[in-house]
Amino acid sequence: MTSQTASVPTPDQISRAPKVLLHDHLDGGLRPGTIIDIAEATGYTGLPETEADKLGIWFREAADSGSLERYLETFAHTCAVMQTRDALFRVAAECAEDLAEDGVVYAEVRYAPEQHLEQGLTLEEVVEAVNAGFREGERRARANGHRIRVGALLTAMRHAARALEIAELANSYRDSGVVGFDIAGAEAGFPPTRHLDAFEYLKRENNHFTIHAGEAFGLPSIWQALQWCGADRLGHGVRIIDDIEIADDGSVKLGRLASYVRDKRIPLEMCPTSNLQTGAATSYADHPIGLLRKLHFRATVNTDNRLMSGTSMSQEFEHLTNAFGYTLEDMQWFTVNAMKSAFIPFDERLAMINDVIKPGYAELKSEWLFQQTATTSGSAVAGG
Repeated sequence: MTSQTASVPTPDQISRAPKVLLHDHLDGGLRPGTIIDIAEATGYTGLPETEADKLGIWFREAADSGSLERYLETFAHTCAVMQTRDALFRVAAECAEDLAEDGVVYAEVRYAPEQHLEQGLTLEEVVEAVNAGFREGERRARANGHRIRVGALLTAMRHAARALEIAELANSYRDSGVVGFDIAGAEAGFPPTRHLDAFEYLKRENNHFTIHAGEAFGLPSIWQALQWCGADRLGHGVRIIDDIEIADDGSVKLGRLASYVRDKRIPLEMCPTSNLQTGAATSYADHPIGLLRKLHFRATVNTDNRLMSGTSMSQEFEHLTNAFGYTLEDMQWFTVNAMKSAFIPFDERLAMINDVIKPGYAELKSEWLFQQTATTSGSAVAGG
């Protein structure tokens, strides 16, 4: 429901609404001040700016290139300061704190352990440092009156040859804070089928995985991720729009792949601002999420890289509200979609929906209705 007479939320209500985040990169969400602090402590001298505000602007401008490859270059700096246990712990704890402050109640945050070994850490030490940081961030959030649960997704880089090793690592920590597996990096030239051994292993272990697909590359990437690799979710998946035809009379026809994605309720981890930066969409108003919402695909709203995009979950929803007139009902729909698609057990997902998400939105809707009633009553009195 997107009628302008319905409960279109204010920025404050968007901020307070419970939100669920499935696609967020740990190395894409550092605080600029933290990057500077760790760089000074570890002797890293490659930063382009040494003042937090200027560094934040640099990351956003460097990422705002329209090229996925150029966008990914910004990670050289964040990964450079995430090479010690203390640094990983701090970054993970602050990540959980920042998300909780933004109203996120459940998040799956991904990172590539293989990118944090330059100063001698083992893969296991990387995972344990990040897990400990997430638990500390959850504790700090509770102390500040917020609630959040953070699960980790271990990512293998598409251009490397360690996918099976990282998949095995994810499986070994599946009962200790790691909820699934992912592959990421440039799509062109690095199809997901290069890592079939990792996906086959995870399926044998009854484990969960998502695949970056359909972001910079088209339908073949999505098809391979689903039909060859068996992905549970699609990271971005924005190019599924290429398999949907809109006739002059407004009627819509889905191709076989788009129909499959919708019929099977394949979750789409959509990241509007990031998609604009990498050229996967031209504007918020033209972003495929608008049509996919109308067609009842299982679309979800995500941040991707909060530092590079200068964004948050609240800002993503603000952009979509401005572009499509989304209401609190729409926000709840996206949020429930995301929670249904999380890589935790069914009963835990259901509890989050029934005990946290639905009550949170019910309260906001009641607040909105009260405000509208008060405004209408005030207008009637003034008119009388």
